[in-house]
Amino acid sequence: MNKTTTELFYRKLKNENPNPKGELNYINSYTLLVAVVLSAQATDVSVNKATKNLFKIAKTPEQMLDLGEANLKNHIKTIGLYNSKAKNIINLSLMLKTKHRSIIPQDLETLQQLPGVGRKTANVVLNMAFGDPTIAVDTHVFRIANRTGLAEGKTPLEVEKILKRITPNKFKHHAHHWLILHGRYVCKSRKPDCPNCVVREYCNFKAKTTI
Repeated sequence: MNKTTTELFYRKLKNENPNPKGELNYINSYTLLVAVVLSAQATDVSVNKATKNLFKIAKTPEQMLDLGEANLKNHIKTIGLYNSKAKNIINLSLMLKTKHRSIIPQDLETLQQLPGVGRKTANVVLNMAFGDPTIAVDTHVFRIANRTGLAEGKTPLEVEKILKRITPNKFKHHAHHWLILHGRYVCKSRKPDCPNCVVREYCNFKAKTTI
């Protein structure tokens, strides 16, 4: 997309949803981090069900460590890959306590040093917890960026770099939420709902659906 089309693309998404919100439930920056780690290869709905009771008793790294890995597994056993996720959450909680005074780091590189925290997770936390104008690229964002022609790239990192470069500053804070939600509910993987898409006139997807 050219600069003008990119501007119109984001403006349409903003008009449709001026203040988009992530769908993961959390209490503070620590529980947000835990929720995002749990959401890898899992739905936000399933994570929210598991953390509803978990976050009542474990809202800090110390409380999570007191809970312990075995008890944590009991809370999250309905989520895919719960064994490895439980281990990572305990280990990242320990690292936060011992190396960061239980404070969530506010830079990408340090966040990625925590067990189970990849670049996407770190970007989500930076954006949602600290308001950084960064863009997390998950499967929805990657698909939409390539399908629409907004930012065509072969890897999530490549798409992220392009999106950060071409997204107007005024849209960066909410950009990844607009794209994620649009991909989740409209520009779906198997059958995109093109007739009800607010940005269809700017989209380069050649196989647009008609019904």
